[in-house]
Amino acid sequence: MRRNPRSSAPAVYVTTRPTVPAGRVHGPLVVSMRAVPAALVDRAVEVTARYPTGHGAPVHVGDPAAIGISDLARPDFGPEPVVEEGDVPVFWACGVTPQLALPGCGAEYVFTHAAGHMVVLDHSVDAAAGAAPHG
Repeated sequence: MRRNPRSSAPAVYVTTRPTVPAGRVHGPLVVSMRAVPAALVDRAVEVTARYPTGHGAPVHVGDPAAIGISDLARPDFGPEPVVEEGDVPVFWACGVTPQLALPGCGAEYVFTHAAGHMVVLDHSVDAAAGAAPHG
């Protein structure tokens, strides 16, 4: 997967896809994008699908316009992506989604994460994927 050499963070976009409301909490799906060489897309999907409690499998592969992204060079958050000839845009659900949904719910206090630093409070990603936890 390609990344901008100036940042380890991916490009992040607000889509036109709504999330499924959970009571008062709702908002647009936010995705991170990594450009993946076409020959490696299936492998990227296979590997990331093993971690459904992390980002899991991509929510979309291919045409950004299909999820309401008009210009890959202009992310809503994060650095401009590096996309080379033969790359396919691959999009994963992003932890910024709740950060856009929570302000409208009226909660007095919430826990969330800082961009690029996921909060996991009760288990390890490896254990959730059925793998032996690391030390």
